[in-house]
Amino acid sequence: MHRAMSDARTGAGRRPTAVDDTTAGDGRYRITVQDEAGFSMRRLCPLRHTYCDHPLLRIERLAALAHRLMPTRQCRFIVPGLTEASKFDHRSRPLDGRGIDEIFEHIEEPGSWIALYNIQTEPEYQAFVWEILHSAGRLLQGRERPYEARGFLFISAPPSLTPFHIDRENNFWLQIRGRKTLNLWDHTDRVAVAARDVEDFIVTRSLENVGLSDAARPRVHVFECGPGDGAYFPCTTPHMTRSDRSWVTPGDAISISFGVVFYTPATRRQAYAFAANRLLRRAGIEPRMPGAHDWLDRAKRPLGTIEMALQRRHGFPDPHGF
Repeated sequence: MHRAMSDARTGAGRRPTAVDDTTAGDGRYRITVQDEAGFSMRRLCPLRHTYCDHPLLRIERLAALAHRLMPTRQCRFIVPGLTEASKFDHRSRPLDGRGIDEIFEHIEEPGSWIALYNIQTEPEYQAFVWEILHSAGRLLQGRERPYEARGFLFISAPPSLTPFHIDRENNFWLQIRGRKTLNLWDHTDRVAVAARDVEDFIVTRSLENVGLSDAARPRVHVFECGPGDGAYFPCTTPHMTRSDRSWVTPGDAISISFGVVFYTPATRRQAYAFAANRLLRRAGIEPRMPGAHDWLDRAKRPLGTIEMALQRRHGFPDPHGF
């Protein structure tokens, strides 16, 4: 186990501008890493940031945002009683029938949990999401540029847990308030998630066979995050989070974390390569995983396009962003 200790659905996310570090607001807010020269978009990396006191991330602003997102089913509510081994089951309506006002009135009660999905559909938050990517511009200089970015906010009162899962996008994950343990596995770790299960997820969005195994537990990278901490991790990185009540004090009882996620041309190439691999695997061929050789990923695209088309005929949509 590796440990890094803390120092303290729409196209609305598309934006054609290149990411650089020339438009990062007034300079107060930034993402930094210890070794900029060694940063890679294909590796896990701890980071620091200065977004904790940003006005758009105050709890009253997030409550107002939740009101606007609720009618479009962009607020998500976790099913109570989940464990590390549970599927990541969350719903667009609270199981107890409460409204947004009541949820935020009781947000500091243990076990409270609400997520705000695709916040970039709101214009001020769309600009904010891109501001954050611009603030990391020096890390992305000379690398493939994001062509779509989205934002996901998670507000919870410990004890809380988000089960083991994988996502489709690269992620700048920021801890804004409170404390949380972020558990990450290398995205190339086939003990953590088998190749065929990554392929199924990319093509059909299925997480049916993605779950935390005993074999994967000792291979974890643990990030103990407080306000100002965070991590970068690439697409399909297995991850889960946990927050306990050891740090809770009166007036400081909630955790807020923020995922700024994005696609690049490389994630698109790899998605089609995953789809091609799925087709090859059904033909009895054991293919190479995407990401090692861009030329090979490019060569697989026609076959991946066929697999995506076959799945659309079975009712699976073309993956958003690809």
